[in-house]
Amino acid sequence: MNAPATGAAVAIQEYRNFIDGRWQAASDGRTVDVLSPSDGKVFARIARGTAADIDAAVAAARRAFENGPWPKMAAVDRGRLMIKLGLKIAEHAEELAQLEAADTGKPMKQARADMVAAARYFEFYGSAADKVHGEVIPFLEGYMVTVVRDPKGVTGHIIPWNYPAQMFGRTLAPAIAMGNCAVLKPAEEACLTPIRLTQLAEEAGFPPGVINLVCGVGEEAGAALSAHAGIDFLSFTGSPEVGTLVQIAAAKNHIGCTLELGGKSPQIIFDDADFEAVIPVVVNAIVQNGGQTCSAGSRVLVQRSIYDSLMARVAERFATLRVGSATMDLDCGPLISAQQKRRVEGFISQAKAEGVKVLAEATIAPGVPEGGFYVAPTLFGPVPRDNALACQEVFGPVLSAIPFEDEADAIRLANNTEFGLVAGVWSGNGARAMRVAKAMRCGQVFVNGYGAGGGIELPFGGVKKSGHGREKGLEALREFSQSKTIVFKHG
Repeated sequence: MNAPATGAAVAIQEYRNFIDGRWQAASDGRTVDVLSPSDGKVFARIARGTAADIDAAVAAARRAFENGPWPKMAAVDRGRLMIKLGLKIAEHAEELAQLEAADTGKPMKQARADMVAAARYFEFYGSAADKVHGEVIPFLEGYMVTVVRDPKGVTGHIIPWNYPAQMFGRTLAPAIAMGNCAVLKPAEEACLTPIRLTQLAEEAGFPPGVINLVCGVGEEAGAALSAHAGIDFLSFTGSPEVGTLVQIAAAKNHIGCTLELGGKSPQIIFDDADFEAVIPVVVNAIVQNGGQTCSAGSRVLVQRSIYDSLMARVAERFATLRVGSATMDLDCGPLISAQQKRRVEGFISQAKAEGVKVLAEATIAPGVPEGGFYVAPTLFGPVPRDNALACQEVFGPVLSAIPFEDEADAIRLANNTEFGLVAGVWSGNGARAMRVAKAMRCGQVFVNGYGAGGGIELPFGGVKKSGHGREKGLEALREFSQSKTIVFKHG
């Protein structure tokens, strides 16, 4: 087959790479099995891309950048084609949601929301493509100095398995809006929606070589892409450990990179917070996507005077949660893999063995398919401040509750991890909320709320081990471009 079939995958089917406008098998013909998180069975196969496939994709992107129409195209025309792709994504949203749910295990309602965000990325950056303006610098008499922004050239994109459709838009859209040509390597655990989205881009009329997609194993195709001398800029989302390797590879080629490497995000709840607003948001922020979200609110920090009363109500809500397969469309789906299930269960078992109290556990619904990677969301508290649950990213539906004394203690506690991605502050005192928000060492802070439905317009990224660089918003256009100063002596 030359391209993925439409609709939810219902039988074992093979998906190929997309290089220079053509669908093709891996250079050596090998494939990788794709397992359904809902039942653990093989339901698709993807090409196992090689270093040779990465070479071919980078060469195609280079030809498209050096000789093709895309970088030379008027920005407004690039934008129109991107908006056309956004409309196609919206038209195929249900089909894409079914594919995403089958591939990742997330409930259908979450998969549908992801498709809304995926379409929005191309609409937003398509509309922004012709809004990137230069500047004029006052200089010496007889000179005109302008600063313009040029595309980087060929950009490499390595995306994770937790939000494959959203990540396709989040990383690719700003890059191609600026005139870059791209090579994308999706995660082998979940890449069927990026494949289908690439097909929709082909149908929309993107020139060959602008978007190239190579599937495969991270240690092979991903490593080859990050180390490739023909790449001008890298974008990576994943673990800090792999992010370090990507950054080293980029440094060896003297190129820049954007890294988003996860978090241990706190939600700080003061004694004057609105309980009714807090409770559903705090719970949803850890069970969304099975807790497999870099910005998951995995620590809830509660002022001691309200700790017992608030956590009793959070526990009550937690206990009502139900876990099921993607098609059951409950509160939480399975985790992505058996390996991830073992990792999360290891954190839970260790905490229990250390005597950390379980405040509530959700229920795995009757009738879930055997073999699925299900873990019941678990609420622990009070969690000691030096416990693994308070410091390490679990990347699963595990919420750690920790009491604090006062504002200063809350700030110390919130910032006391190696990560710094997102934080939430809940208070009816606006001055206090602003003080705490400004004191957070992270890239994004929400006050009296958490999350923004994709937040396409909002710059996103971290500090410390959460990475560097910014995605989303207009800042992403700057990440995928570089300034050029032109000094014109006119006399």
